[in-house]
Amino acid sequence: MGERFDMSRPIYAQIVERLKAKILAGVYPPGGHLDSVRDMAAAAGVNPNTMQRALQEMIRSRLTSTQRIQAADDQFGGQDVLTAVIQSSSASVGILQALCATGAITYGTAFPIIMGQNIGTCVTALLSSVGANRSARRAALVHLYFNVIGTVVFMVGFYSIHAIVPFGFVEDTAGPMGIAVIHSVFNVVATLLLLPFSRGLEKLAYLSIPETEEEKQQKEMGTLLDERFLEQPAFAMERCKKVAMTMAETAKQGFLDAMSLLDKYDEKTARKVYQKEEEVDHYEDELGSYLVKLSSKNLSQQDAETLSMILHSISDFERISDHAMNIEESARKIKEKEIVFSDKAKEELKVFEKIIQDILNLSVTVFLEEDSEQAREIEPMEEVVDRLTKKVKKRHIKRLEKGKCTMDAGLVLNDLATNFERVADHCSNIGVCVIQSEEEAFDTHEYLDTLDKGKDSWFNARYEVYKQKYMLP
Repeated sequence: MGERFDMSRPIYAQIVERLKAKILAGVYPPGGHLDSVRDMAAAAGVNPNTMQRALQEMIRSRLTSTQRIQAADDQFGGQDVLTAVIQSSSASVGILQALCATGAITYGTAFPIIMGQNIGTCVTALLSSVGANRSARRAALVHLYFNVIGTVVFMVGFYSIHAIVPFGFVEDTAGPMGIAVIHSVFNVVATLLLLPFSRGLEKLAYLSIPETEEEKQQKEMGTLLDERFLEQPAFAMERCKKVAMTMAETAKQGFLDAMSLLDKYDEKTARKVYQKEEEVDHYEDELGSYLVKLSSKNLSQQDAETLSMILHSISDFERISDHAMNIEESARKIKEKEIVFSDKAKEELKVFEKIIQDILNLSVTVFLEEDSEQAREIEPMEEVVDRLTKKVKKRHIKRLEKGKCTMDAGLVLNDLATNFERVADHCSNIGVCVIQSEEEAFDTHEYLDTLDKGKDSWFNARYEVYKQKYMLP
């Protein structure tokens, strides 16, 4: 037997009201399936078209959604099912208002339901944040914490007062207007109460999803490289120096971490290398763009030279960071293929690693302090690195011919030597940039040409010192 309807009102509208009441009562739970249109129409005693119109209204109100699923017994290859989904507190409040028309809901019953509806609506934001960035997930959590804390405070306050001074309306039958007022009052009161504690909600979100080192550095960079500082070129230049210093230290530490993997590989250190490489790339992009904008401003001669030095050097630091990734890859191969170097190769690598560490540390110090005197020490060290590269590769070939090492070990050793040499080249570029920045009459090409031809006695003397210091066994 079908349901009874008021013929003075549209039947589909009455079906919608009854479906809303069933959803709220749990007859159709969230995520559950409704019966087919034909079955629901037969149960209600109405035309399938009328039921279809009612369901379309439910879909339009976002109370249900449709999905196409395969059915083995369906000759047409599929059937439509409807899933009940409460999308927002407004929608659920609308259902509660419709249920009030039955006269079975009191304000005492409606009050906790409304509070629960406000918490339930947070699910939508939480689901939307799945797969999003960390900031989006924190925003969803702030929404959740706001509603949960607001609900707890509001209910504790309400029932505490009610216990002392009973509210007469609690046992009264709830009406649509009363439901709307309670919902609005809750949101207004919760906002007013929690607005002064917005920083606390933010901290709570960051406790739930901690800030990464990359996020901290990006925040710091955004503070330092504020475009408003461009109107004060000297001040902006100082900010650029701080960021460039951080970039230099990050690139250096990333490469040293990569070198440590050659002795003992571990995933934690490898992840640090990757992280630092990404940070350096970000530094280069942001700082490079900022320096280009700053270069168009009215800079002093000294600031202009410093800007040029930083702009040229940051690309070398970025390349050093790239070579750190190459070293990490070689270390991974050593672990995965269980490569074992000969004792001689190990000794040669130790010498090679030592001079690379020293020249890299010196280059960063020179850059940070803008010390042109120390910068001159880099070039003779770089020349020694070139010499070591040739000798290490030559010795490897001899060991390979004698069968004292494997092909895999030789390839890895060759890659390491090549990357070490290129890092030294970038250190040389940084040193030359610092010297050029400090000395107005400095000619880079003439300087390097003089060194290549061995015409500089000081250079020759320092070269001999470093050659003896980093002598292969």
